Amino acid sequence: MPPNDVTSLLHLNTGETNDADVIAIGLQEVNSKINKRLKDALFTDQWSELFMDVLSPFHFVLVSTVRMQGVILLVFAKYYHLPFLQDVQTDCTRTGLGGYWGNKGGVSIRLSIFGHMVCFLNCHLPAHLEKAEQRKEDFATILHMQQFEGRAASGILDHDLVFWFGDLNFRIESLDIRFVKYAIDSNILSQLWEKDQLNIAKSTWPVLSGFQEGPLNFPPTFKFDVGTNKYDSSAKKRKPAWTDRILWKIKSPSVGLGAGGRRPSRGILSVSQLCYCSHMEYTVSDHKPVAAIFAVQFASKADKPPVEIYVADEWSRPEQAVVRYKMAAGFHRSSWDWIGLYRVGFRHPKDYVSYVWARTVSGLQVMFSEETLPKGKGEYILGYYSNTSSSIAGVTEPFQISLPRSEEGSSPTDSSGSSSEEEDDSTLVLLAPKSRSPSPGKMKRHRSRSPSLAKFQGLILRPSSRDRGMSRSPSPQSRRGLHGDIPTIHLPLARADPRNLGLLPALRLEMIDQALGRRRESADQGYPCQRMSPTSPPGCSTSPKERSSPQELDSHSCAMGR
Repeated sequence: MPPNDVTSLLHLNTGETNDADVIAIGLQEVNSKINKRLKDALFTDQWSELFMDVLSPFHFVLVSTVRMQGVILLVFAKYYHLPFLQDVQTDCTRTGLGGYWGNKGGVSIRLSIFGHMVCFLNCHLPAHLEKAEQRKEDFATILHMQQFEGRAASGILDHDLVFWFGDLNFRIESLDIRFVKYAIDSNILSQLWEKDQLNIAKSTWPVLSGFQEGPLNFPPTFKFDVGTNKYDSSAKKRKPAWTDRILWKIKSPSVGLGAGGRRPSRGILSVSQLCYCSHMEYTVSDHKPVAAIFAVQFASKADKPPVEIYVADEWSRPEQAVVRYKMAAGFHRSSWDWIGLYRVGFRHPKDYVSYVWARTVSGLQVMFSEETLPKGKGEYILGYYSNTSSSIAGVTEPFQISLPRSEEGSSPTDSSGSSSEEEDDSTLVLLAPKSRSPSPGKMKRHRSRSPSLAKFQGLILRPSSRDRGMSRSPSPQSRRGLHGDIPTIHLPLARADPRNLGLLPALRLEMIDQALGRRRESADQGYPCQRMSPTSPPGCSTSPKERSSPQELDSHSCAMGR
């Protein structure tokens, strides 16, 4: 279970995180019993909720997450970097029980950061001292099995930068447990380094060639008595070991030499580790968590966001809720793109107050209706969500919304779209053609509030002969069908709450004879069939007025595809 406070774990009390741009969090051995996994499938798991709650006031937004049983990986980034984080993809590889069980294996999130391909890989490898060779084989399997779409970087090691971390389970060889504990107590940890299996493997295993790691200047992080800082006192008395590690690898330059015999600087990337430590204050596990801070330097390959959004500094009247936007050359727009209105401190791309579909007609201008705008005063952000890239392609700086509250709108259950736990305000206005897209040196710090996620709403499954729709699940410049007589399943999409991260339907089980009987009755009565667009998912009309919300599209894909 998550601890009550992760402030020191995320270095939020040191000021270091305030300067961070991206945070990647890897978890292993999260409770994955059947009843817990079902609950986590219906709602957001407790760990993800905790990190979103803690990081959103610091302007971090969840970019992507992936889970394989008890192994979870989350990547957060400052909201003004989101347009420059593209091509987000995830993958997972099971290695437990010969590849059939996900208690061991690896999960990854890869993305383009200002044009540079970066991959985060979180692994849980086999345990025990004698399983070093098995750990090598499993890691090689993970590298081989995980493949991504696109030509930029199809495999993990094809990325410009790879961060590999997790419970890698490497142990200390040869040395007696008494000497290991003596070295720890005497703070002569360097005498243990040469017997560490991972240090040995880095120089002998070709699969680890090029991987780097900082010095292990913190005590071994395994195994502790839960609730204490005391090493294993059970009958097994396991030898302490550095099982929890963070490594990185920079892709070897493959570009040709430029003028003067020098390599072009545009593609050069460097990594410096600023901190590598464990946190002894956390006692909820028999492991101690490990953290690292890196400075990554590179030349930006993306100077402007794919979409620039233009709004005024403040909206004080509903008619000012107008948004203009401009797209970069080569940007692939879609009729399913939308613009979301977010409170400052939003937690993920679907944590919007309201949204409007981005029109495909000329003009590139949209307007929020008065009933969708929150009342009162507050700071808000606009984000353009690209369905093609499944990420936010443009954001604005925070701007003010000041709309008068009506007597009815002042209640927590008004139609402003705000949370029942907290009222807020937001409107969109165009007073001048001024770009509100973030630019270096113009970002300001703002206090923020993070609304809680709404509860799960079940959707009933009904028989239908329609095929499945395509998944339309939303995911997120530097500051400086079945065939034959058996019916397929169809989701009639009701107005689900747009703030749900993931939806699974409430299932209504029927005998096949009953289902077929109902379909025959429908056919006999001659019910008209709705004409569907080739690109429309089942249950969605081609009429813009009847179009479902972005969250509804995602709930359809989640229910049908996972």
